[in-house]
Amino acid sequence: MRAAETAAEPVTEPDPALPEPARGAAEPAGAPHPLPDPGVLAERLLPWFDAHNRTELPWRRPGTTAWGVLVSEVMSQQTQVARVAPVWEAWMARWPAPADLADAPTADVLRAWGRMGYPRRALRLQECARIVATEHGGVVPSDPAELERLPGIGVYTAAAVAVFHYGGRHAVVDTNVRRVVARLGGRSDAGNATSKADLAAAESLLPGDAPTAARVSVALMELGALVCTARKPECGACPVSDVCGFSGQEVPAGPSRKRQRYKGTNRHVRGEIMALLRNADEPVERARIDAVWPDARMLDEAVSQLIAEGLIGTDESGRFELPSQ
Repeated sequence: MRAAETAAEPVTEPDPALPEPARGAAEPAGAPHPLPDPGVLAERLLPWFDAHNRTELPWRRPGTTAWGVLVSEVMSQQTQVARVAPVWEAWMARWPAPADLADAPTADVLRAWGRMGYPRRALRLQECARIVATEHGGVVPSDPAELERLPGIGVYTAAAVAVFHYGGRHAVVDTNVRRVVARLGGRSDAGNATSKADLAAAESLLPGDAPTAARVSVALMELGALVCTARKPECGACPVSDVCGFSGQEVPAGPSRKRQRYKGTNRHVRGEIMALLRNADEPVERARIDAVWPDARMLDEAVSQLIAEGLIGTDESGRFELPSQ
């Protein structure tokens, strides 16, 4: 359900657990402008959202299951939506329920993941599927605290599933929402990492009834993706500009953000090894592994990491392959 993703490289670890934010919190510390009343915000934001909601995203289609939402969120962790959409559709057609993925050969799961980056996410999804199938009767939990107990599920993903599928009243805070909330409070930027104050501020903007609050949560994400963008916010097209503390102001020129390098890195080596094994019809001799990268030290390091993480293994003859289970 994420509104926008920008990075195409493998993802960092999911967000660490944070306690539930206190309800009724005011604005972020030091904000010069009070955050708008939740009812006023909803009155302005929801009609705009109804007109601009990007329903072409496959996981926003009516009938998408909680499992489908969870899969979309894990896949969308720092992977562009355009890359996620076709993989998600193929994945859900093949493994529409947790039990289906739980029983699948792990090698097939990694092949289906393809080149989306950070393939440990695929392993964690399969671990999630097994736990949901065996401990929750195949039903994805609706409680964020219960969701956070699943492998690889952090605060954001847990809240997203609870809100986007189950319609709960919880703060769903990604980069877009943090930026919108910061600007409503008069600041140009929210900083680098999600804090308890961010969660509390976002929750303070939610109406009291859960169904409306859930729609506001999605609408805030969409507003940040389409209108209240990082560098060039379109205040003239913003439905909440009259209650925004930053409306009409220019975004200060900050330091240019360097694109994270991929070529020539450890991640690059790992990706080449994984690609070789995904496309192999049988276990691969070490000589073929050695041929994918000229630096023996980097290659040995990458192979050791992939084995330790359970992403590759060896057969009785010492040849390399994807894990069978």
